[in-house]
Amino acid sequence: MNQDKIMKRRMITAIVLMLICLIALLVFIGLYVDETKRVQEVYRTQYKTELRHVVEEIDIYLEPEGDDDLVYRRVCSYMSNAGAFAFLIEDFSEKQILINQISTALIKYPVQMQPKLEELKQAINDILAELDKGYTELDELFQSIELKGN
Repeated sequence: MNQDKIMKRRMITAIVLMLICLIALLVFIGLYVDETKRVQEVYRTQYKTELRHVVEEIDIYLEPEGDDDLVYRRVCSYMSNAGAFAFLIEDFSEKQILINQISTALIKYPVQMQPKLEELKQAINDILAELDKGYTELDELFQSIELKGN
């Protein structure tokens, strides 16, 4: 009889511990999901910040005075940073490819891209305004580049 009471207590204790562990697991899963969403928001914010920097640098580039080569390098750098943050954003693969293509075009084809900076600025402004046509404009801009040229 004594053994039965001891076994019942152990089973009750095991079931209570299992429930506590299950509740703790659910809490940690909830915290993980929440933190993941927060991190994704940070990545989206940084992505948009880098795009704003690109627009600001293009404005500086389009002014008649200043070191155009240095400013163009900064445009390339900020666009590359935007591509890095686009890589970190979930469900963003098609847009990430466009951003990376433009970043690569800025680096590999500066002769062709420098006259098109105004178009790039307009497309990025549309993206920052959360208009999907901005990505369409980026695609059209990339398609207008002769990839075998310089």
